[in-house]
Amino acid sequence: MKTVRMLVLPLLLTLLHSPVGLSVSVSSSKPKVEVHEHTDAVLACEFMTEKDQNPRIEWKKKGKGVTFVYFNNKFTGSYAGRAKIEGATLTIHSVTQKDSGEYRCEVTASEDHVSLGEATVNLNVLVPPHVPSCEVPSSVFVGSGLELLCKDKLSVPPATYRWYKDNKALTSTADTSYNIDTSKGTLVWKHSWTPDTGTRAHTSVHEHTTDVSTWPLNFSFSPPEQKFESVSKMDTGMYRCESSNSVGAPKSCVAQQLKVLDYPLNMTVLIAGAAGFVVLVLFCCICVCVCRRRGCCKKEKKTKRAKSYNPPPPPPVRNLKHYKQTQSFMI
Repeated sequence: MKTVRMLVLPLLLTLLHSPVGLSVSVSSSKPKVEVHEHTDAVLACEFMTEKDQNPRIEWKKKGKGVTFVYFNNKFTGSYAGRAKIEGATLTIHSVTQKDSGEYRCEVTASEDHVSLGEATVNLNVLVPPHVPSCEVPSSVFVGSGLELLCKDKLSVPPATYRWYKDNKALTSTADTSYNIDTSKGTLVWKHSWTPDTGTRAHTSVHEHTTDVSTWPLNFSFSPPEQKFESVSKMDTGMYRCESSNSVGAPKSCVAQQLKVLDYPLNMTVLIAGAAGFVVLVLFCCICVCVCRRRGCCKKEKKTKRAKSYNPPPPPPVRNLKHYKQTQSFMI
């Protein structure tokens, strides 16, 4: 029995004086924080040490790299003058979207066996809708394809969009000639074929321009059951876009006038005909030049001259019966 006690007693003393339990622990009671823009954000951080009563506290923000927020008992960069710390809890005043991100609270207790502990807090700054940028061309042709653009790049969470024509909300259904994407902010009419004129009208509206271009094309008619969406005279009006999210009141851009014009088919036909005539004349001139260089024209002239040549008449034949000798010759 004494032998057992002698073996157990050193083991208990070893366990009691073991430094394994002497470590710092760090945690956050609210690891995810969401606040509105221009309000205060409280990033909670609680710690407990076994021996060290004056641990070192640091806050860092993770982005493309790691930047210090609180280091060596003072705030750095843009946080100086607009943040405070109580214990290890960080408070940032009047936050903006730039303050969103992942923050890390680090506590270093040099006297503890495990000297470093850390906790992570994610901050998301909510931003209400801003006035969106709207792209509406001033005019397009009947039967054209068209895309109206609307974008609010600043709102968090991302905005959803609604289009208005003459202050009336537009909704896209199976019967409408247009389609609305509420997440992208686009209002789209597609290209169309015009069977009664045998032409196709095309309009291109790029992301940062409102240039409109049209031209006629020959084509084979599509089946009657196929439906093409396009701009018509009924689509003329004042258009504006509204952005909204769950944070604040919706915002709208200024309404812009869209005019739908008749397609100038007759003028286009005249221009196309004149261009075709010029091309035909140029082609004929080129053919004549090539022919002259090869000598085709000279051979034809020689042939014509050969055909029109008339040989001289033969000399007159004398009649011997009527010949009369007038002199005699002696040799």
